[in-house]
Amino acid sequence: MIRSAPRIAQGLANPHNNFGLLRLVMALAVVVSHAFSVTDGRVEHEPWYQSTGFTLGEHAVNGFFAISGFLVTMSFVRRGWRDYVTARLLRIAPGLIAATLVVALLLGAAMTSLDVGSYFRDPRLWRFINGTLTTFKSAAPLPGVFEHNPLQFPMGTVWTLKYETLCYLGVLVAGLAGLLARPRLMLAAAAALALAVVAREIATPDGSKGTETVLRLPLIFLAGGLCYLYREKVPLSLPLLALALLALVPLAFTPFYKAALYLVTAWGILVLALAPVLTRRSVEPSADLSYGVYLYGWPVQQALHALFPGLGVLALLWPSLLATLAVAALSWFLVEKPALGLKRRLLRGS
Repeated sequence: MIRSAPRIAQGLANPHNNFGLLRLVMALAVVVSHAFSVTDGRVEHEPWYQSTGFTLGEHAVNGFFAISGFLVTMSFVRRGWRDYVTARLLRIAPGLIAATLVVALLLGAAMTSLDVGSYFRDPRLWRFINGTLTTFKSAAPLPGVFEHNPLQFPMGTVWTLKYETLCYLGVLVAGLAGLLARPRLMLAAAAALALAVVAREIATPDGSKGTETVLRLPLIFLAGGLCYLYREKVPLSLPLLALALLALVPLAFTPFYKAALYLVTAWGILVLALAPVLTRRSVEPSADLSYGVYLYGWPVQQALHALFPGLGVLALLWPSLLATLAVAALSWFLVEKPALGLKRRLLRGS
């Protein structure tokens, strides 16, 4: 099964892949997941959390980090540090800046219980903008906005961008230090992180969620990067992926479950993205709406819940998905696509 399976290097040689489709599906999964927490403020009611220990949104974020680790490691190896830094800045910053300003200055002004003049004079507004753009602070409220919602903060997903940026910096440092050319050292780092995950489960299984996240996201990101560094050896096998997923079931009752889940997720999402049997034809979306969906899904749902607090999860979900896709399309065509066009022009000139 393993010997006959194609390798990641072969998948990369294919002109088609499923990265864009998977990113969009995962971004929509985050919106679906947040419909539960927006309506009642509690994630424990979500079926995925009850069955796997993680919400559907957390599983989707895990997939994002696996793909990101793979692609940005490939970006550094292929292009070098200058193009790498340019590409990362122009992919993350424009969309985030636009979303922050739209939510703070337009949505917030429309939804606040304060009069407009008081809203724009309130120092909390400017602290919100500064905190979101400089430290990716996602728990900051806007003055008079969503006061009666179970969770009051208007941009609940940007916290992951802090970890994403730190992982980007990690790749930059590792690349400049020559560590990406020594994949065994990177493999050792991943093994150390995995052991730390297991040790935490043994010592403090009900410990801080923040500590769990500090270990979880970098491990998945690094595992995605390792899949690229070992692209000539890592197989793309759907039957093997099915077996790995089945193996997680008995591990769910052991301290090894979370580490195994993270590693299977990182490899599995790349199998779905690159396996030749799944990429014979292009199914890539014509517009990459995933980042916009991820950024705007939460504020859209918060606004709908504030306007129609009696809506349940399913009643909130469908209009929020449609509205989020519409706003994400505006973000793509007006902000993100022009920024990526600038990136291509800058990279050609470098």
